[in-house]
Amino acid sequence: MKLIESQTLKNLARAYAGECQARVKYEFIEYGARKQGYKALAEAIDKIVYNEFNHARMFYTKIQDASEEPIVNLEVCAGFPFKEKWNLEENLKFGMEDEETEVELYLEFAKVAREEGFKDIAILFENISSIENCHKMLFSELYEQLKNGTMYKRKTAIKWKCSACGYEATAKQAWETCPVCQEKQGAVMLNLESDCKCKC
Repeated sequence: MKLIESQTLKNLARAYAGECQARVKYEFIEYGARKQGYKALAEAIDKIVYNEFNHARMFYTKIQDASEEPIVNLEVCAGFPFKEKWNLEENLKFGMEDEETEVELYLEFAKVAREEGFKDIAILFENISSIENCHKMLFSELYEQLKNGTMYKRKTAIKWKCSACGYEATAKQAWETCPVCQEKQGAVMLNLESDCKCKC
């Protein structure tokens, strides 16, 4: 079977469109975090934004490989969520939910690609599914920390580090203003368990 005639090509187009939308939605979340003074949280989201850009690029490259000629139009029929409003906490939760949907969808796309004989595309879908699972874990942890007030406050003392100047201190709670460079608390680097758990 040729890729240009396959369901896998349509799935690549759906994945490409989804990654483009995810990138922009997460840029909205990043923007909202920065506006509220959560500089370190915004930087964590910005890494996901860049990942989504590269996922879209990889899917687009596979679509390009389907034909020597430009593909003038490729119909994509899919539903896309538009849940996000301007509430940072809720948007982190929606990000987690959307990533979970992508994990399952890409595994299904991988199965179809394998059945149609496109092993390399199946592996790509499987690998990106694994990365999206890491994104889901990060969104989940950020959501829980923001909701529970534990982003900059813990029951036991831990090391906090300023992302602007590198100042470190061990305490139950991060400083309101860095004593060295005067950056606000939102610049304190996040302590995330998902960084250790994710096997991407």
